[in-house]
Amino acid sequence: MKLGGYKNKEAWVDLSKGSIEYKKINEEDAKKYVGARGLGVKYLMDHQIYNVDPLSPENMLCIMTGPLTGTRIHMSGRLCTVTRSPLTGTITDSHMGGWTAARLKWAGFDNLIFTGKSTTPVYLYVEDGEAQIRDASELWGKGVRSTVTTLQERYGKDTSVMAIGPAGENLVKYASWINEHDRSAGRGGTGTVAGSKNLKAIVIKAAQKGNMPEPAQPDKYPAAIKNGLKAIMEGALTAPKKGGLSVYGTNVLMNIVNEVGALPSKNSQVTTWDTADQISGESVNMELKVADPTCHACPVACKIEVEVKEGKYKTRVESFEYESAWALGPNCGHSNKEAVAFLINLCNEYGMDTIELGNAFSTAMEAYEKGLTEDRLVWGDVDTMIAWVEKIVNREDIGDILADGPGHAAKHFGDVNMAMVVKNQAIPAYDPRGIQGIGLGFATSNRGACHLRGYTVASEIAGIPEPTNRLEPEGKGELLKIFQDIHAFSDSLDLCKFSAFAENPDHYAEQYSAVVGIDVTGDDILKIGERVYNLERYFNNLAGFDGTTDTLPQRFLTEPAQGGSEGEVSHLALMLKEYYAARGWEDGTVPPEKLKELDIPPAEIGA
Repeated sequence: MKLGGYKNKEAWVDLSKGSIEYKKINEEDAKKYVGARGLGVKYLMDHQIYNVDPLSPENMLCIMTGPLTGTRIHMSGRLCTVTRSPLTGTITDSHMGGWTAARLKWAGFDNLIFTGKSTTPVYLYVEDGEAQIRDASELWGKGVRSTVTTLQERYGKDTSVMAIGPAGENLVKYASWINEHDRSAGRGGTGTVAGSKNLKAIVIKAAQKGNMPEPAQPDKYPAAIKNGLKAIMEGALTAPKKGGLSVYGTNVLMNIVNEVGALPSKNSQVTTWDTADQISGESVNMELKVADPTCHACPVACKIEVEVKEGKYKTRVESFEYESAWALGPNCGHSNKEAVAFLINLCNEYGMDTIELGNAFSTAMEAYEKGLTEDRLVWGDVDTMIAWVEKIVNREDIGDILADGPGHAAKHFGDVNMAMVVKNQAIPAYDPRGIQGIGLGFATSNRGACHLRGYTVASEIAGIPEPTNRLEPEGKGELLKIFQDIHAFSDSLDLCKFSAFAENPDHYAEQYSAVVGIDVTGDDILKIGERVYNLERYFNNLAGFDGTTDTLPQRFLTEPAQGGSEGEVSHLALMLKEYYAARGWEDGTVPPEKLKELDIPPAEIGA
């Protein structure tokens, strides 16, 4: 393999046998699927993981980088986890920032692939092109911060640690990996899969100096870096210290989305929240912000570190994100930013997804409101929410129900329509009645309800790359396909999603070409993204998913919105028809002719 950007080395770790095999990356696979998200899905397909119980030893857990990881390309600090989700049963990938991804590349590895299950708790230690399975018995049961601190002190400087907490150990279905402290691969239960394998942590020791991947086209590399940075520096949302993301973090969206009537509140029973400004990025920036840490090679610094300096919610947390603020705030009937900061901190310490947790709480709140449960949790009762976190982590009483997610909880309570889920994954902070395209995105996302598979909000709210009418369903099928294909490619590089607020497919093509050494165009990268998205869909088809699961909760289809989206419902059926036509799919399934067009080898259902 002669492609630039790759270390061309993977550690395949069989936890059942306690053995490690080093492998090279197949060059053709790298050309077709790039890395990170794309290559991870290819590995799961090759090993027929669509036939495997997500919590069985046979499931694979892939820790992946892309060819730009660890380079000087800006916003290239993302790490990707790929597996079959225990929450949804679909393919899933979840990404996190920080420095761990770059350090893995500097340590001489592109990817770490885990199979099997250890008989005792273990962690993987990676340094200088070697990996070792080491005993983690003394770390099992400890929180993330204690685990990270212990391992960083043990191995000294130039060390990154990613770990699971007690939520993953106890198989909470939405447990996450936490990177160093507060960078989370939160969605889909990738931390749960680690817990099922008795894998507590991954420790990576490596310095940048002398270990950066070399570009295959060094003459084109400086221009690729410069042009990408210029776009970022001039971006309305990304410009350092000027753009909304840089100044207020992702929570810059709270007031904007609320004002247009697309903030799903009180478990999506309403689409606006009167006091949303109290928990917005502007308010948090003014009252709680203490720092703005950043990730490898990122000038934007969208993370907003906050501190509640006194009172019962006294805490410090590195990242106060929009999705978390919404899920644990207005979604649960309040705007107490201090309590939300405390809850985010608990999620990071125990290792679980804030979005899924907030939706589990709001489902229980609606159930109590309707008299479907005697477990008392009322809207805005942040102290009971805090108390229930430990019940969920330890699977005690009502916590055992909520630990399997809001979809399971709603069935337990006797009203499945209370669960704001798609393919059993909870929705994020955008109401499909007020932003039509994102509703289609939720329905067709290959990992369950998700805004990050195809972020049409960029166009529908921010006007990037060009504005579209957020309330107009026509044209959203083609728009979503383009966004999904772009993001599938950038997730395979692995670049931060927010790069798409400033950069375009031609920027990505220039960066990929300079580093990897294969000259591609913007159209070429869209085709690669389309291949990755179709491979994911094909995996899901083989796992039993089809068009019947490309749907939304009835609330969005039948109950009109309020505020700036007064009277609107999601026009999903119209958009879905257009989307399937754009994709060339038949009722949500990938037909043989599409597989052939994208050079995806066919498999047998049930093979």
